[in-house]
Amino acid sequence: MARVKKLSAIFLVLAIIITGGIITAAAASAPEPEAAGTAEKIVIHARQDGVSQLYVYLWNSLPTNSAMSKAYPGEKMTENGDWLDYTVNGVTKVNAVITDANGKQYSREQKLTTPEGETKEWWFSNGKWSKYNPDKADPIDSVDIREESIYFVMTTRFYDGDTGNNVHCWDDAKANNPDSDPAWRGDFKGLADKLDYIKALGFSAIWVTPVVTNASGYDYHGYHAMDFSTVDKRYESDDFDFDDLIRAVHEKGMKLIQDVVLQHTGNFGEAHFCPLFEKDYSADLSDLEASMKPTDYLLNSFGLKSAEEYWAQQPSIQYQQRLNLMKDTTYSGENGNSTGNMPASTDYGMNKVSTDAKYNPNNYYHTGYFQSLNWDDWTCKYCQIAGDCVDLNTENPAVAEYMTDTYSEYIARGVDGFRVDTVRHIPRVVLNIMFNEQLYDAAKAAGKTNFHMFGEICTRYTQIWYRDHAEESTPYYTWKESNSKWADKWSWESSPEAVNANMNLTFDHYLEEDNPSKQPTSTNANLNGVSYHTPDRSKASGMEGIDFQMHRMFGNASNAFNFATGTDKYYNDATYNVMYVDSHDYAPEQPDEKTRFSGGTQTWAENLDLMFTFRGIPCIYYGSEVEFKKGCKIDEGPNIELENSGRAYFGDYLEGDVNATDFSEYTASGNVKKTLESPLSKHLSKLNAIRRAIPALQKGQYTANSSNVSGDMAFIRRYTDDDTDSLALVAISGGATFKGVPNGKYVDAVTGDVQTVSGGTLTVPSIGKANMRVYVCCASGFTGIDGAIGGTSSYIK
Repeated sequence: MARVKKLSAIFLVLAIIITGGIITAAAASAPEPEAAGTAEKIVIHARQDGVSQLYVYLWNSLPTNSAMSKAYPGEKMTENGDWLDYTVNGVTKVNAVITDANGKQYSREQKLTTPEGETKEWWFSNGKWSKYNPDKADPIDSVDIREESIYFVMTTRFYDGDTGNNVHCWDDAKANNPDSDPAWRGDFKGLADKLDYIKALGFSAIWVTPVVTNASGYDYHGYHAMDFSTVDKRYESDDFDFDDLIRAVHEKGMKLIQDVVLQHTGNFGEAHFCPLFEKDYSADLSDLEASMKPTDYLLNSFGLKSAEEYWAQQPSIQYQQRLNLMKDTTYSGENGNSTGNMPASTDYGMNKVSTDAKYNPNNYYHTGYFQSLNWDDWTCKYCQIAGDCVDLNTENPAVAEYMTDTYSEYIARGVDGFRVDTVRHIPRVVLNIMFNEQLYDAAKAAGKTNFHMFGEICTRYTQIWYRDHAEESTPYYTWKESNSKWADKWSWESSPEAVNANMNLTFDHYLEEDNPSKQPTSTNANLNGVSYHTPDRSKASGMEGIDFQMHRMFGNASNAFNFATGTDKYYNDATYNVMYVDSHDYAPEQPDEKTRFSGGTQTWAENLDLMFTFRGIPCIYYGSEVEFKKGCKIDEGPNIELENSGRAYFGDYLEGDVNATDFSEYTASGNVKKTLESPLSKHLSKLNAIRRAIPALQKGQYTANSSNVSGDMAFIRRYTDDDTDSLALVAISGGATFKGVPNGKYVDAVTGDVQTVSGGTLTVPSIGKANMRVYVCCASGFTGIDGAIGGTSSYIK
């Protein structure tokens, strides 16, 4: 397999000393930058508030490793409008730092590249590098997330745009993944290549699995972080990185939602919290021992003299050493945490935090005190949920500060939202005090006024209150705290005593707030009769949820619908719920939650009808449009080949060309044309087109109340603002009667049929399973439609 090479430069000609943010040079003899007139150019633009004259220090990247600047602080930049400029000629890559005449360093070292024979511009502005001019507007408008529909990709398994960065996971051999299908196969370049495919289906937002640097035996999915602050190089190409992907998505008029993890790291440490290894990118990344270099901290902690000595130990010993340094597993008590379904008095002592100078000295992780995990109660918020998921102590303000600061940088780079992993394993009070508001503030600072977060509050249960615990339930996390005392008592210190006090406060919160009968309710998702009312979002936490109950019930769309209409009041605003049928983790309870959904194409179509017309934001997991790998186990780790799992490589379906001239409008050839012509692909394209044209289906409140609606899956949706009054009558898989609706002209978005209502009643005749009608009010003053919307579908017709 091809190796991913180390990209950071090494100084060979100059002895560089970095102290206090200043770089000084011990030698000054070096060649001049090449003369102008050669084909390649790298143009550097820079500015720094309060500094009138900047310099740029340059040196060659691998493999040359020679200085280009004669002396530190480097080349004097010349004024060009609001910027200071310098042009490097005749190179395709160079490393640079921005300095001033006194040698003060303003930037980190940055590798600058340009394709052969081309000119590439780079910008540095107030501490940040970018490939794109920060003064130019982002090509994507910041609109309400509910106007979008989401296509969810596991990046490494979607499309391979650069075979040169393909690499096996360390456990690929165990899984029998062949060289033709390494776990790390798809990449950012491949995803960008196929954005038109996603747009052709009609989707306007893309959710990508975590992008941060990972380390574990099977880390192709991205959930085992080794460094939250950097993007994993296995996704990137020499000429295409994460910033390029963000830009490419935005240039298509689409949004990028980044999957993030706040609750855990991998077990190989983390660069800030516990730096146990450094990755050697010049080595074969599929070779664990060659590519992972133990730090002196790890070696010295156990009296080891070399990496070879560390790797010579039994793997179980290696793991325990890592785990001990990360979370202090040396707890000497008999049983650790209590095992009742509520915290007990024995859990309030100092023995649950580390006071050790060696093991988990900063309490960045929960300790070995938490030994007894119950997935169904409070212990799931403090215990380690998997061997490769080492639980961070999210009650520690130092942890929260680093995580919010780090993820704020990704927001500043341009991502439009976060899907937050393992939310149920973090107390809600912690998110409300130390995470949610801070991340939204960062989004506002970055100009992302409609930034959105939704969480995986995993509740594999078909009742609204999970095992009678409000604190373990999906709607619970959508609310702010009702009592300010929790924030008032919160400590912002990170001493063992302060962290322990915060953890105790979360116990108190659980004991006081967990009663389902004491939870608030909301009418934010519901019409008042058939009238829209301004929702009260003042109590919303900002952490919306994936609708796990509908997800579980999508074996039967009618069951999912009826459950939702009876329980939506417990969400702060269910119009923000994200709905999907299956995912990279689970499918509906029926026919089998552990396999990709295999309930039949017609059932799929009916589910999609509901998802795209009912309240909430529809989301599709890659390949569902062709029932990809239906019936296959979604995830068995390295115990099965990826090709035989629900995380198989999808690229073969995408070969060929596609050009999307707009959402749901395209031309295509090759395999991708066949994929787009599948029954569910065409169904999705039409549903997306209908939803995009009707504001009521995007942001509207709804009623299914019997005083206004009769029919099994039938409801009225309406959205009103200063410029819009959109009303739609929806009937799915059967007839319906709508009463008390405004008189006037109604047009069906599916067929173009026109009905005139004169007595406040419209009746839809019986239609077959997976068919639907969407009658849009086109009377005076309403936001109407002209006729049928979208292409053909085998099911809605």
